[in-house]
Amino acid sequence: MADKVNPRRATEENFGASTDLQSLGTVPFELITRTIPLDTEKWRTRASCAYPSRFSRTRCCAAQSSPNCGEDSASFAAARAFSLLRRAPGYTEAVKPNPPLAGKTALVTGGARRIGRAVAIALAEAGADVAISYRSSRAQADATAAEIADSGRRALVVECEVRSEPSVRSAVTAVGVQFGRIDLLVNNAAVFTSAALESLTLEQWDATFETNARGPFLVSREALPYLRAAHGRIINIGSLGGLHPWAGHAHYCSSKAALHMLTQTMAKAFAPEVSVNCVAPGWIEIDEAGMMPPDTLRQETAPWPQEQTLHLETQRRKQLEAARFAAKTPMGRNGTATDIAQAVLFFASGPHFITGQTLAIDGGLGLL
Repeated sequence: MADKVNPRRATEENFGASTDLQSLGTVPFELITRTIPLDTEKWRTRASCAYPSRFSRTRCCAAQSSPNCGEDSASFAAARAFSLLRRAPGYTEAVKPNPPLAGKTALVTGGARRIGRAVAIALAEAGADVAISYRSSRAQADATAAEIADSGRRALVVECEVRSEPSVRSAVTAVGVQFGRIDLLVNNAAVFTSAALESLTLEQWDATFETNARGPFLVSREALPYLRAAHGRIINIGSLGGLHPWAGHAHYCSSKAALHMLTQTMAKAFAPEVSVNCVAPGWIEIDEAGMMPPDTLRQETAPWPQEQTLHLETQRRKQLEAARFAAKTPMGRNGTATDIAQAVLFFASGPHFITGQTLAIDGGLGLL
């Protein structure tokens, strides 16, 4: 066994001879770990043995049988020094808090791009393992999954046609098998098209409702056993169009209004185990490949084929419309995908007691 090392001497060697334990005050945990480069868990075990009076005797005795324990090196003296520091008046340990969704698993439908992508990445950064579903955007789904993995979380990509009951059942089962649980469901997959009400076809109407209303119903129903077991949460992505009528989007507005009502009925039906809420975006600007900035449009003077000219004209109209909405929005700008993701995080990590609510994220646009 190595020679015993005086704790005071160990403290002086690590923190300086002038160190006064009675006046240390707050010592950042990062400073200690940087000064004494030891494995944190081993260090804590040795510290518990150095001063067993600060821990239960059971824990100390258990630690004594651990290979991490013992007065066998100068590192143990450092552990003694750490114990002394913890005994100093006013000392607090700056421990980094766990992410709010650590240990949770989320499923985001339509999570490959746009708002769904922003939500999926935000949930991963908050500590959740994330599964994303896609219908046709496999390459973008893989790219989003890679970003999730880069944040240190597990990612899963599943193909899912939310209008199809067998497809939904297969996708939810795949997530359950891979992750073992589902704590959070974000019903984001949706379609958005424009059509004058007098010329709206039955096919357009049905296709919009199948995705925007039936889809969330099917995915929520299939995921419900997992969500109930986890006392989980459902967050639907609605729309300001479900709260205010847009003449050129009757089918879309009606489908989102149906989703808002579905949110409330599910909140009553699934309580108290599962909370259900809805985020209703206003005008949201999305940066995607192919969206050219105004300066680029103005600088382009070479003759283009007809389809490229039509594409540029479409982009120009979108940008002018976005500028018009931003000008009349009380907050002075349009929303972003990040704004929506932060609202989803609020419902995902806030009080479980909140349920049946629809939160408009529109910068005050709905007040006009």
